[in-house]
Formats: sequence, C-alpha cells, structure tokens
Amino acid sequence: MYVCMCLFVYLCAGLLSLTRYDQSTDWQRKLTPEQYVVTREKGTEVPFSGIYLNHNEVGMYHCVCCDSPLFSSEAKYDAGAGWPSFYEAHGTWEKDESHANIVRRPDNSLGSTGTEVICKHCAAHLGHVFDDGPDPTGQRFCINSVALNFKPR
Repeated sequence: MYVCMCLFVYLCAGLLSLTRYDQSTDWQRKLTPEQYVVTREKGTEVPFSGIYLNHNEVGMYHCVCCDSPLFSSEAKYDAGAGWPSFYEAHGTWEKDESHANIVRRPDNSLGSTGTEVICKHCAAHLGHVFDDGPDPTGQRFCINSVALNFKPR
C-alpha cells in the first residue's frame, strides 16, 4: 500500500508540473556557468557576442538544457539587434504555436512590459519576442546563443 501511495503522489505531482524536469535536476552540473545564468536565472548574454549571431548553416537550433527543437535556420534572419533572431518558432503553423516547443510569458524585467520566451519542456529562459520583425509573422525572437545547441541537417 505504501509503495502504491508513493507512486500515486509522484504521478500526481508530475501532472502539476509544466515541465518534465523537477527541482532535483542539477542544472549547475549539466550546464556551463554562462548557460546556467542565462537559462536558469534569466540572464542575458552580452550583445553581439554569441556564437550563433552570424551563423548561417542549415539545420535546427535546440534547447541547450533539454535538447528540444526550438528554431529552424530557415526562420533565422539578421535583425541587427545583437542576438540570433528568428521570425517564428519551429512547429508554428499560421500563428498557432501549440505544437512549438516554446511558451510566451509576460515579463516586466526590461523596464517595460515585454514577452519572455521559455522552453516548453524544461522552462529554460531563451530570450524575448517583439512585434517588430519581418514578414510573414512580424515577430522578432531575440534568443541567447548560449541557450541554444545547433544541429546541422
């Protein structure tokens, strides 16, 4: 009975979580110090310093924490903002992001109301999204390079 009850509590607790990772995940061991500060503490890398800013290979950008595919190189463009920029998240279909691996969350940390972009699976802070991007979406996802891992096609 005790084992069954423990399993029931564990399963129910898992259903309450928005991610598949819990507080026992040792992110400091898994990530570099810079990756940890950006993804787990909502930091920002220095503008124009990221390895993917001027990166033009064809492939997919994945979450550095959980390896979920986030952005296709086909949606990448040069916004001149200092961070890799994308006009939509991978899995988006005509503005529907329900199949994308990102979540938007209101954020007031920039001094005004903004929109934070986090990984749907592990809650990693990725960057921010703005409504001043190019067609076809008008979106500019400014994403920290250290939050990404690129996989060529």
